Amino acid sequence: MAISRAKKGEIVDKLQGALKGAKSLVFVNFHGLKVSDATAMRRSLKAEGVSYAVTKKSLTKRVLADEKFEGTLPELTGELAMAWSDDLIAPARGVYGYQKKFPEGLKILGGVFEGRYMTKAEMEGIATIPTTNVLRGMFVNIINSPIQRFAIALGQIAEKKA
Repeated sequence: MAISRAKKGEIVDKLQGALKGAKSLVFVNFHGLKVSDATAMRRSLKAEGVSYAVTKKSLTKRVLADEKFEGTLPELTGELAMAWSDDLIAPARGVYGYQKKFPEGLKILGGVFEGRYMTKAEMEGIATIPTTNVLRGMFVNIINSPIQRFAIALGQIAEKKA
């Protein structure tokens, strides 16, 4: 069923608004994903503060042409959806988690990160960056490691002298 010109205008306005407020954007091919799985993914993404919308490729390309992103737009194949957020990594991480669950039904096609088009591989690399809390834990472990080893060495010296 064809979309009216007014409806297309509304969709374009919504996409432009999304791009203006988003720091990161992921293009997703969801062909073959069950409706129940898509609904669960949408809820999960929404809980993380990530917006998700199914879009028409022609309208998406029109909106992206107006934006001045660096690089080349990745090939948008299949049924297209976009996930975006003001968090840099959350959209990629959220979609990537579901891509691992449903590899035949969901695929990252690429995205926009810090005003630059990214390929599928680059977006998947961004998605594997640990969360801030995990990075803090890793940092604390690195700082704690020499202290812990020093305490173990002192304990072994004390045992030998006693």
